[in-house]
Amino acid sequence: MTDLLTKLAYQTMQQGKGYVGLAHKAISTQLFNWVVPPSEAQKLALKTITPDLLQQIQSRMAALLEEDWQDVERGIYPSEILFDNPWDSFLKVYPWVWLDSPRTWVRSRDSRTKEFSPDIETEGYPRYYLRNFHHQTDGYLSDGSAQIYDLQVELLFNGTADAMRRRILAPLRSGLQRFDLPQRQLRGLDIACGTGRTLKMLRGCFAQAKLFGVDLSGAYLRKANELLSQEPNELPQLVEANAEALPYQDNYFHGTSCVFLFHELPGPVRQRVIQEAFRVTQPGGTFVICDSIQAIDMGDLRPIMENFQATFHEPFYCDYIQDNLEARLAKAGFETVEVFSYFMSKYWVARKPV
Repeated sequence: MTDLLTKLAYQTMQQGKGYVGLAHKAISTQLFNWVVPPSEAQKLALKTITPDLLQQIQSRMAALLEEDWQDVERGIYPSEILFDNPWDSFLKVYPWVWLDSPRTWVRSRDSRTKEFSPDIETEGYPRYYLRNFHHQTDGYLSDGSAQIYDLQVELLFNGTADAMRRRILAPLRSGLQRFDLPQRQLRGLDIACGTGRTLKMLRGCFAQAKLFGVDLSGAYLRKANELLSQEPNELPQLVEANAEALPYQDNYFHGTSCVFLFHELPGPVRQRVIQEAFRVTQPGGTFVICDSIQAIDMGDLRPIMENFQATFHEPFYCDYIQDNLEARLAKAGFETVEVFSYFMSKYWVARKPV
């Protein structure tokens, strides 16, 4: 009975988050069209979302959430993780999402994709990184951007972003168990850890493991430190560095992960990141990638994904959705164990040969 009530509470919470996301997008779209009318070319680029397509989206979302609950029942992670929703923080920053929206709309209409505030230091970053991804103000390089990012992603995915992130936990758990070591001896790395949401879930699943996170953005790492320092157990070690040259010794980690990074990288950079993940992963270790679905997976969702690349600034997305990551993993030396998808996300589970 308790499990049933917990599941109903989870479903109700997710339904509420979905309604909030839909309402926000509907209001935002209407205001955008009124305040900053799009050009005729921009209007023509958008695909019509039919009632049947909306039903497909709902079905895929329901399958994702059911799998999320099933992982709790399998003992992959505790049910408390499902209810880790920082809505108090979100409510505080939600007004800032709206205050920032007009600048985002203008930037989107005018295709201004490389704008940064005068106080933002851009020297030393790769050229592909110096962009206003999603047209957001200051890209990934300001504290303001870091403060509202998690809420923006939740609104974009109708409250399912964390559920998609959690799909990496089961394969990582299975991979780490192969080492047959006490959990406190295990080491895990999250590549491009951003604000620390994935690391927080890893900590909830692996309470005693030594966790590490690396990201290019000092602002996002500050936000990650703020989030993760509130958690019990050892604080994950965070490092500001490029994933193309990870600052760790060879064969150091039992498990590595990378969530929602690859679609924002040029193809050659994807390969270098995979090769670095291979280098730092122990023989027998597991590497899990979570990212957007690709062209082969889109099916009825193709209009949604085409609208995504038309609406948001994602300069490498068209290349990404055609990329063969299994081949890239094999080139680096990994063995691909499994490839699967849920809702809007796709996953590659790879192992470094012993």
